[in-house]
Amino acid sequence: MDVKIEQSWKEALAPEFGKPYFASLVRFLHDEKAAGKVIYPPGGLIFNAFALTPVEAVKVVIIGQDPYHGPGQAMGLSFSVPDGIQAPPSLRNIFKEIQDDLGIRMSGRPNLEGWARQGVLLLNASLTVQAGLANSHSRIGWQEFTDAVIRYLSDRREGIVFLLWGNYARGKKALIDPARHYILEAAHPSPLAGGAFFGCRHFSKTNEILVREGKTPINWQL
Repeated sequence: MDVKIEQSWKEALAPEFGKPYFASLVRFLHDEKAAGKVIYPPGGLIFNAFALTPVEAVKVVIIGQDPYHGPGQAMGLSFSVPDGIQAPPSLRNIFKEIQDDLGIRMSGRPNLEGWARQGVLLLNASLTVQAGLANSHSRIGWQEFTDAVIRYLSDRREGIVFLLWGNYARGKKALIDPARHYILEAAHPSPLAGGAFFGCRHFSKTNEILVREGKTPINWQL
């Protein structure tokens, strides 16, 4: 696997990379590719979230479920798609909430690398998916890996804001120490949630927390 990952994460996650489940996961991906299956994101972007946001830089965690499974969409960052790709419905709703919450105008640019570089870990629970098949890699070991990531941040860092949107992300709440971190919960931004995400004001609330913690707030504007 072509692993592009920042050094602090390599060290933090070394125990996970050495476990049998991870070796099995890598074999599975190699076998699927050898069988002609198309897997997203491209190999060099699988660990993109960990390449762009070092351990000590993490201020906010946004947990998604699995990568987008359409051509050209997945880029290793939850909810983000590359420039030139139309923003998916959930991301459009995120932008609408930011505009309403902060009174700023979003460009509609769907690439969230700017957030990642400010300390927003855009973490999907599964880091790969087969083309056209949502959640197709949800049982190959990724969730054990990403749960370990959440536990590591919970145990080793303090004052991180975890944004849990939808029931799936809320299911990760048990991995986070509420005495050390902040947990904000809301409905999923998907249109399937019937607009329940709107009004959560998570973006202003996150920045208020970061300022109280003596940290630089996130510039959410894109």
